[in-house]
Amino acid sequence: MIDLQVIFLFLIGISIGSFLNVLIDRIPSGISPIYGRSKCDFCHKTLPSFDLIPLFSFFYLKGRCRFCRKRLSWQYPFIEALSGIILIAVYFLFHDNWWMVIFNSVLLYSFLVIFVTDLKYRIIPDEINISLLILIVINIIVGGGSVRELLFAFISGFIFFLFFMLLFIVTKGRGIGLGDAKLSFVIGFLLGFPKVVVAFYLAFLTGAFISLILILMGKKTMKSKIAFGPFLVYGTLVSFFFGSQILDIFKKLLFL
Repeated sequence: MIDLQVIFLFLIGISIGSFLNVLIDRIPSGISPIYGRSKCDFCHKTLPSFDLIPLFSFFYLKGRCRFCRKRLSWQYPFIEALSGIILIAVYFLFHDNWWMVIFNSVLLYSFLVIFVTDLKYRIIPDEINISLLILIVINIIVGGGSVRELLFAFISGFIFFLFFMLLFIVTKGRGIGLGDAKLSFVIGFLLGFPKVVVAFYLAFLTGAFISLILILMGKKTMKSKIAFGPFLVYGTLVSFFFGSQILDIFKKLLFL
């Protein structure tokens, strides 16, 4: 029974992952992710349904377009497979609470879209930010949260949005993008204080570390721009799932 559940969840997950790939590639181009048939990135020919089966089609066609034979990006099977794994993991962690399965799945899928979109196109879609914000508000309400809790979440998000906007203005958009500032509001709203501090600390620390490595390897220079969204996503997810434990460690180290 468990094996059948895993297979069923994986099939649903990879199908969701196929849609996430559509969001990643269409939203930055201003193309509707719902209407219109999928086309090859190179020859722009409309792809038949058989070529759009999650995971299977990519490997059946050996990672190439049926028409022009250009090699396709490994992004597609990777996102599909990862989406399947995410759904399985979330289901078995929260299967006793159907809402938590939905909330955590959509949350992780949304952050996955932000991660890849910013890494690939240097864009954090407003559509995903707004959807995340609505999801978080619904989660607070479903969890029996009060108006005071919603207000506290708003204040946390607004404070860190102002902080990022200040960085955006000071660096004239070279250090922090406007999309990062908008995302910071969502992150602050999601985590609240003090977990949001953990998220941003991890994001800046990891971003600085990776940037230093890329500079030392000669891949980037001091003036190069590096997408910060993926680091924000990383810091947020670590803080969301392990923020309390990390704060406890800091308290012990500081003898609080």
